[in-house]
Amino acid sequence: MPELFLPPAVVTAAASTDVSTAAGDTAWLLAASALVLLMAPGLALFYGGMVRSKSVLNMIMMVFGALAVVMVVWVLVGYSIAFGDDLGGGLVGDPTQYAGFRGMLEPDPDAAYPISLFAAFQGLFAVITVGLIAGAIADRTRFGTWLLFAGLWTVLVYAPVAHWIFDFSSGEHVGGWMANELGALDFAGGTAVEINSGAAGLAAALVLGRRVGFGREPMKPHNLTLVMLGAGLLWFGWFGFNAGSALAANNTAAIVFVNTLLAGCTGLLAWLAVERFRDGHATSFGAASGVVAGLVAITPSCGSVTPIGAMAVGLVAGAICALAVGLKYHFKYDDSLDVVGVHLVGGLVGTILIGFLASSSVTSVDGLFYGGGADQLGKQLVAAGATLAYSFTATALLVWLLEKTIGFRVDPDHEVAGVDLVIHAETAYDLNITGGARPHFGPGTGSMHS
Repeated sequence: MPELFLPPAVVTAAASTDVSTAAGDTAWLLAASALVLLMAPGLALFYGGMVRSKSVLNMIMMVFGALAVVMVVWVLVGYSIAFGDDLGGGLVGDPTQYAGFRGMLEPDPDAAYPISLFAAFQGLFAVITVGLIAGAIADRTRFGTWLLFAGLWTVLVYAPVAHWIFDFSSGEHVGGWMANELGALDFAGGTAVEINSGAAGLAAALVLGRRVGFGREPMKPHNLTLVMLGAGLLWFGWFGFNAGSALAANNTAAIVFVNTLLAGCTGLLAWLAVERFRDGHATSFGAASGVVAGLVAITPSCGSVTPIGAMAVGLVAGAICALAVGLKYHFKYDDSLDVVGVHLVGGLVGTILIGFLASSSVTSVDGLFYGGGADQLGKQLVAAGATLAYSFTATALLVWLLEKTIGFRVDPDHEVAGVDLVIHAETAYDLNITGGARPHFGPGTGSMHS
């Protein structure tokens, strides 16, 4: 297989890699891919617990539906757009070059791992990105239109942005402009995943409008146990997301693993501190949200900062995101599950802080706080701004087009009744006695009345 599939550092390593090391790297990438896949049900439970009980199944189905659609589209054309030969300007790869994973199944003795595995790993990043958008428009969308949106958005938005930042030039292969011309740093997806999904979520929420009763009725999480369980699964899977992006079982993966762990911890503590001083209580919902905020912010920066820097990233993100989730009430946009406040804001924080906290002991450059000047900070700002602008604009146009043609939002009456029952003909919780005699409690039965 040609070297163009591999980032330059991996190509260099592959040239001198023995069979045992290559096998170890392949094993780690297999495990990391499985961890990223676990993030999908983790996200489904996290989001499912956050919505009202009448739409929990729909929320879970939106994430699982995205998993199915995005992976199929990724194999057919998405990977080729993201990692195919650039068609000009570093903007998009050749959509036909690797369509259907063509030419990628034969083993390559010079590669550090099978290319098909790398492609599947990257496809799971797209799955999580699309799944995150669902949280911004929960409770009010048509399931069929959502599935169509997931496929189109992967092709039109995610794959091009992934090409920009993840596709490195190598040999005769020319990659994306952010990674190669600009020189922005993004280890595991602060731009392509976090800012991308957050900007898209904001655009979709604005186009579709607010839920019935938003700002007047309580719309609290219906099951905080699911939220905490989902957050735990996300944290576990995030080690595959971040450390797996080292693409090798090496020291970089170890540093990234530690940074991911620490940022989640300090994100939790910072969010709880804000809650305690602002509201007088430290909540389980805040703890789960703080973990995710810290993980979001460390995603782009985990390969650029020291462990102390990772703790700083988590602290800043946890505090800022805890404050940012309230912006939807001030500006009156209905981001149902705080995708904007956590993923857009957290992604911006993590991407921009690289310009301040990057250390040459970990990566190739020093940030402003390590004597490196403001050059890298400027590059990070350009990458963040370009991703936000493109994703917001393209998503707004796509959602508007789908709403005007086939309809994206459910009828208001169906929304009030609950999308679980209307769309899926199911309810998450059956609390009725389905049969049998009513139990008798009395003396001698072991009841509390005996």
